[in-house]
Amino acid sequence: MKNSDTNSRLVYSTESGRICPSCGKPSDKCICKKKKTDMIPKGDGKIRVERSTKGRKGKGVTLITGLPLEASSLKALAKELKQKCGTGGTVKKGVIEIQGDHRDLLTEHLKSLGYQAIRAGG
Repeated sequence: MKNSDTNSRLVYSTESGRICPSCGKPSDKCICKKKKTDMIPKGDGKIRVERSTKGRKGKGVTLITGLPLEASSLKALAKELKQKCGTGGTVKKGVIEIQGDHRDLLTEHLKSLGYQAIRAGG
């Protein structure tokens, strides 16, 4: 007899593996995750370059926010900026983090790429 409980759902299938709880498709063909990761953030069109030490034990990083790019393009730009500064960095939740204080260099470089970059914070 089929279970009519509304709280039950399929989470794994031997044919296709894990199942997405939202859309009910296999994890590798899930349309929910693609929508979230490929989404371009909306903003006011200004790229903010600021320095932050919060949660980093006093170590400063340069944060670049407001870039209207999808995830793959954002990673490529982050790689270019890290090479320009000669330091490491990462991309987290649509924000590029570059190790060290490189606000002036990054602002000028982003302006030369055609972005409306401004230096934010103190």
